[in-house]
Amino acid sequence: MANNTSSSGKIVIDAWLHYYKTPRFMDSTRDAIRRFNQAHPEYEVRLNAHDYTLIPEAIADAVGQGVIPTMGQYYSTSTRTAFDMVRNDGSPLYTSIDKAVAGRTEILGEPVNLDDLISSARRYFAIEDGFTALCPLSSTTLMYVNMTLLEAAGVAEVPTTWDELDAACRAVVRLSDGPSHGITWVNHGWMFQQAVAAQGGHLVDHDNGRTGRAETVTISSPEIMAFVRWWQRLYKDGYYLYTGTPMDWVGAFGAFVEQQTAFLFSSSVDATRLVNEGRNRGFVVKACRLPYNGEVPYVGNVLGGDAVFLASGLDKATEDGALAFLMYLNKAENTIDRHKRTSYIPVARSAIDQLDDEGWFIEHPQRRTAIDQLDAGDDSPAALGAVVGNFAGIQDVMTQAMHDVLIDGADPVARFNQGTAEAQRLLDDYNAHCLGRVPGRIGPNTFRVH
Repeated sequence: MANNTSSSGKIVIDAWLHYYKTPRFMDSTRDAIRRFNQAHPEYEVRLNAHDYTLIPEAIADAVGQGVIPTMGQYYSTSTRTAFDMVRNDGSPLYTSIDKAVAGRTEILGEPVNLDDLISSARRYFAIEDGFTALCPLSSTTLMYVNMTLLEAAGVAEVPTTWDELDAACRAVVRLSDGPSHGITWVNHGWMFQQAVAAQGGHLVDHDNGRTGRAETVTISSPEIMAFVRWWQRLYKDGYYLYTGTPMDWVGAFGAFVEQQTAFLFSSSVDATRLVNEGRNRGFVVKACRLPYNGEVPYVGNVLGGDAVFLASGLDKATEDGALAFLMYLNKAENTIDRHKRTSYIPVARSAIDQLDDEGWFIEHPQRRTAIDQLDAGDDSPAALGAVVGNFAGIQDVMTQAMHDVLIDGADPVARFNQGTAEAQRLLDDYNAHCLGRVPGRIGPNTFRVH
């Protein structure tokens, strides 16, 4: 590819990056782009910002029209989609960032900081012959606890296992003026991902899709069924509050802050907001690690977040500029700024160390819990989580199956066996398109994120 130069003669880095529905989410990135452009006047990084749910399809549409972004950002569930993206001639759209770095320690004066990433963020987006992308943002699922209710119920310690959580919920709902239920969380595929990972299970074959393309999906594994039965028991016993609507993040959040429950599973990004909500409403909220199945060894929890993928076939000047910008984006000072503005996990270890040194986590302990939880994982394919095509569709199947178990009283084993067959059809169809077994354009047949 020839240099993409602006009218002023600058080499253009066309950065297709996404944003979440967080107020002023892109401010930190825009500021970093401005500073990079000032430091490297021969380059012009141009931000092409999209909603994170829409950017995979937006990039695919652009590529179909012959427009190749220098880099593209994808949410974690779309990792397989990114790896499977192709140009109009069928060649891969992206290349490995590690391969492009080629062992260098600095690029255009910017230190290469790939090894500075926390392990889970580094390894999640690294599969198949060392193909890697760069993770600038991360999150995970945490348990939030109304410590005021817990103390009133006489529960001395925050529960760490499912059984301990059962007992804590029992104590809380017995309070004369306590909440109607013990716990709530959204019926969403991310919760299944966490439960399977923590127990050392895989959603798909080929090492959870990390040593080869996932070809078989199982949503009725022993790990999933253990979680489903526990969840169903909590519901039947009146401890788990289900809003009745799948993917109802707002409903679950609202139930907790209104003190209808004492516990909530939700994103680590919600930590500061929940702590503040509790303070404003007169109760203490603590962010804690997710409880796990105490009958099996704990393996780890899955990260959320995203990664930036580098276009293949770039000329050297453009590729080096893109790599230098990515290294700059993850410098400690930029990572810290992004963390403080967005509440996402600071993925650079040097940034975490600096935040420790300045006492940030003493002042904001809820911001440290997610880091500790991810660090506690063993980086196995189970702990890292699955990389699989049409992940959004597969998560839909799990979510609907659980809804049917809770609301319609469906038999868990039969319903999740049925779900496995449904999920397998979705995966087979996705793979068939990517492998050219279906007439038409080769590549992903769906771009849904969740």
